Amino acid sequence: MAKKESTLVNMVYVLFVVSAVAGLALGYVYSVTKEPIELAKKQKIENAIKDVLPEFNILKPSYKIFAVDGVSPSDSLIFYDAFQDSSRVGTAVETYTMKGFSGLVKLMVGFKPDGSIHNISVLEHKETPGLGTKMADPKFKDQFENKNPLDFTLKVKKDGGQVDAITAATISSRAFCDATQRAWTTFSKTKGGTE
Repeated sequence: MAKKESTLVNMVYVLFVVSAVAGLALGYVYSVTKEPIELAKKQKIENAIKDVLPEFNILKPSYKIFAVDGVSPSDSLIFYDAFQDSSRVGTAVETYTMKGFSGLVKLMVGFKPDGSIHNISVLEHKETPGLGTKMADPKFKDQFENKNPLDFTLKVKKDGGQVDAITAATISSRAFCDATQRAWTTFSKTKGGTE
């Protein structure tokens, strides 16, 4: 078989065919993995809600509330109200901050009806492995349990607060506090989202 002459038309044609095949393959992989990825995200949120709230048997549909320090409609927090029969046991708030060492940090913060923190779960971050990732460790996050931000300052001790920062990860600790403060301020200003 004779070798084809290397012309601009031949090169463009080969590049087009390779690009089309790669595009089709990527489209197929996306369509096959889209649903499992969405289900995994949904399951992660459901697990986080269970982790941060007292035991409940009814979870009301989620709703968004504009963050008190927000500047655009995308600055909304997602609220999940939980009940044990007809008694409200708490509200989980999906919150975030952009002040992490590597940017976005997303948390799920569980509040009891009195505004105290029941528990906190880390949903997403890109912090430094072995340092900022320790924000998910019980040793760090458990210090927030049963604390009411009315009398517990959600800042690291270095900044005049009451939170013990993670060693060598003060920025990540500050981000965790910032996201928690955003959730609590929005929760308390909206009376737990019931307004």
